[in-house]
Amino acid sequence: MPVTDYRKLAGASMKSIVDWFGCLDAAAECIAARWDGRANKATVSKKLSGLLDWTIADVIALEDARGAFPVTRLLARRLNEREQAVAGSLLADGGEIAKECGEAIAAILAAHHSSSADDIARACAELREAMEPQRRALCRLEAMLTDRRAHHGVEVPE
Repeated sequence: MPVTDYRKLAGASMKSIVDWFGCLDAAAECIAARWDGRANKATVSKKLSGLLDWTIADVIALEDARGAFPVTRLLARRLNEREQAVAGSLLADGGEIAKECGEAIAAILAAHHSSSADDIARACAELREAMEPQRRALCRLEAMLTDRRAHHGVEVPE
């Protein structure tokens, strides 16, 4: 399972909300009305295309007006995934990485010496299985690094 691209998911969710408004002008007016500010359809269009990022104010205004909260739920899911990552064991991850990588190497060698599509497909499957514990360990290590930097008052780069 690949690392979740929260920016793309949030962008897709915001597109869905803007579509509900029916036009870019209506979405821009909603944002402007909520925050006593200015927003226009050109800016909303740039945010939809990915040229600009959605702000928290945009998300709040449009989610509240729609009565649906997909980006807020996405951020909550991100927090839950992080909590799960921290709860596991790096030692167990290391053991599983070694096991799965060994199986993947054996499958790759078998595919190399075979003309069977089944052997190639098995090697692909074994490689995917080997990536999962690596992804989990990476998430766990990044969470540990973030916690340690926060504990020691060090800024965490994005």
